[in-house]
Amino acid sequence: MANTKSAKKANRVIGRRTVVNKARRTGMRSTWRGVEEAIVAGDPKKAEEALRKAESATMKAVSKGVVHKNLGARKVSRLASRVAALSKTS
Repeated sequence: MANTKSAKKANRVIGRRTVVNKARRTGMRSTWRGVEEAIVAGDPKKAEEALRKAESATMKAVSKGVVHKNLGARKVSRLASRVAALSKTS
């Protein structure tokens, strides 16, 4: 339990930031899911569009400190390679 005034304020700030970060993380994961669904559907155009949105959301989350930069780069790279493979087969 926080004892000082500054510690109590820090707890309030942490609570607010947690809500914002959770929303950003959820939105980012939703864009990943959109790419996955387009890949499963076998639609290269839709997959490329979804990948563009996913990359933007992921890098924005990285810049805001929601996720680590290596996690973002790895996820985007793996999704991009799967979309590229889908484009080659279609």
